[in-house]
Amino acid sequence: MKEKVLLVGARATGKSAVGGVLARRLAWPFADLDQRIEAAAGRSIAEIVAAEGWEGFRRREAALLAELLEAPGRLVLAGGGGVVLHASLRELARRRALVVWLKAGVETVLRRLAADPGTGRRRPALVAGASPEAEVRRVLAERAPLYAAWAHAEVDTEGSGPEEIADRIAAMIRPPGREEG
Repeated sequence: MKEKVLLVGARATGKSAVGGVLARRLAWPFADLDQRIEAAAGRSIAEIVAAEGWEGFRRREAALLAELLEAPGRLVLAGGGGVVLHASLRELARRRALVVWLKAGVETVLRRLAADPGTGRRRPALVAGASPEAEVRRVLAERAPLYAAWAHAEVDTEGSGPEEIADRIAAMIRPPGREEG
């Protein structure tokens, strides 16, 4: 059994919400990669990107992801939507963690983003000048092959709440009827 779970997927697919529930179900620690980056930098992702560009943010993201994956012990980790852009970390992630791709369609992602008014302040646009719909469509299309290459498993989040999704992932780690020894 792997000691870590890494949740990957686009923005608004439920990585943070599912990760928190899953960590409680497993009684494992939980970390949200974006929140850890913000805490270490003392500023929001939007502020980091404004000061350092996406390259600066991605450097911070890669360093922290590697550190968390290599650290001993159990962990449920909600990765940022772009962690899969770090090709050099894919094998480490797959070796050290059960990587689960949380999937959602364009309309669901747009609805979830619209329901979170703080998203725009915290997370800058990924595609300059694009409408939210155009950005989501482009990012999902570009990253889907990367999420697939990283993931050991895929979970469709359409129509399911964080608890149900967490239960499905927990069953991958601890199949029903098996107690941890």
